Amino acid sequence: MKTVYIVRHGQTDYNLKGIVQGSGVDSSLNDHGRKQGHFLFEKYGDLPFEVVLTSGLRRTWETVAGFIEKGIIWEKHPEINEMSWGTHEGKKGTAESIAEYQSIKDGWGLGQIDGRIGGGESAREMGVRLQKFIDHLPQRDEELMLICSHGRAMCGLVTMMMGRPIDRMNELRHSNTGLWRATLNEKGYWDFDLMNDRTHLPEALISGSW
Repeated sequence: MKTVYIVRHGQTDYNLKGIVQGSGVDSSLNDHGRKQGHFLFEKYGDLPFEVVLTSGLRRTWETVAGFIEKGIIWEKHPEINEMSWGTHEGKKGTAESIAEYQSIKDGWGLGQIDGRIGGGESAREMGVRLQKFIDHLPQRDEELMLICSHGRAMCGLVTMMMGRPIDRMNELRHSNTGLWRATLNEKGYWDFDLMNDRTHLPEALISGSW
């Protein structure tokens, strides 16, 4: 039975300061985020993962560094990079940019998936690349996989893995090192029994940002 553990990256200074990262800012974890990654490994490091799949951005592989350093095969997949936020990337959110984000996000939930924030990537475009990643998972030889991605990308990823359209991704919430677990069912979709689970973290390390 194929099983995947999907985790969002740990906290960065950009998360802490409310600065938009997206796919264009290749930030590293801060001390808080590295501790989150440490506790993730403390709880799940003994599981027999056969491969670690991360995005192409360093904050993901820094989060799962303990697993990689253990010698587990590691692959980078840009298909699960964070959504591009266009001109907002690298900038602190303002009242105007936050209002734009909320408006476009609300539109996604109404099926308006061609809306894009700051001239960046649309939900439809993100969905196309996420689907490529989803389609390749059942074809892999490994039975137990660890995946590390990003907040908005993971909302889309998990939604589509469930067999739902991407316009339902607003129903999900994400936190730094929030963990999702799923097994592949006979219909080709994934059944989730953990969703944004943070029980591996001490209370002081629980935080999240968009």
